[in-house]
Amino acid sequence: MRRADRLFEIIQFMRRKDLVRARDLSEALEVSERTIYRDIQDLITNGVPIEGEAGVGYVLKAGFDLPPLMFSEQEIEALVLGARIVESWADAKLATAATNVIAKVEAVIPDRLRGYMANTALLAPAHHYMEPISFDLAELRRALRNQLKVHFRYCNALDEPSERTVRPLSLAYFGPVWMLAAWCELRQDFRTFRLDRIEGFEVRADRFRAEPGKTLHDFLKRDQTWTRRSKGRHQTEAD
Repeated sequence: MRRADRLFEIIQFMRRKDLVRARDLSEALEVSERTIYRDIQDLITNGVPIEGEAGVGYVLKAGFDLPPLMFSEQEIEALVLGARIVESWADAKLATAATNVIAKVEAVIPDRLRGYMANTALLAPAHHYMEPISFDLAELRRALRNQLKVHFRYCNALDEPSERTVRPLSLAYFGPVWMLAAWCELRQDFRTFRLDRIEGFEVRADRFRAEPGKTLHDFLKRDQTWTRRSKGRHQTEAD
């Protein structure tokens, strides 16, 4: 790894963690701790706002940012493939946002990488089957972002209908089904819902606050399969 790349990676590590030790950096970057101490001192000398000391750890002050990022070829492949999957499988607004991300990255990277990005052979097919959803998925994403309750009619796998008001916590795609994880006020517990079985979807004006026992973190601790790759419709559905 070139020294300039190593300095960049050190800053990236510090952006991701509150406290970084020289030992962790040396292991990750495969250099000696002595080299890390020298690199950090050089960064400080060149104006990067790093605080800390040897044996304790280092912190990057809030507010520090880097010039437009440089990407490796593999990072570009990951970015392009991810964006193309979103373009193909998400709602129209999120697909447009993915297209815009690619355009913004293309505008700031060197010509050589721009050509590689445009011609990468990683594709996400547009022709696929997905269970149809009767409401605007962008509205559900808005509720997730702003912590707004949602209300809908739901019909479970036994064709039993119910009215639900829930706190949306997470969306996940388990092809060909989109699933919503939520805190259900009817059941006073976590439930997951297939979006294709939701009707009369409405975003409520009332916000909810994170409460112990009702958060996404609490849900994930209880349902580990939500964070792992699914092999189909193996998610537990709402009762």
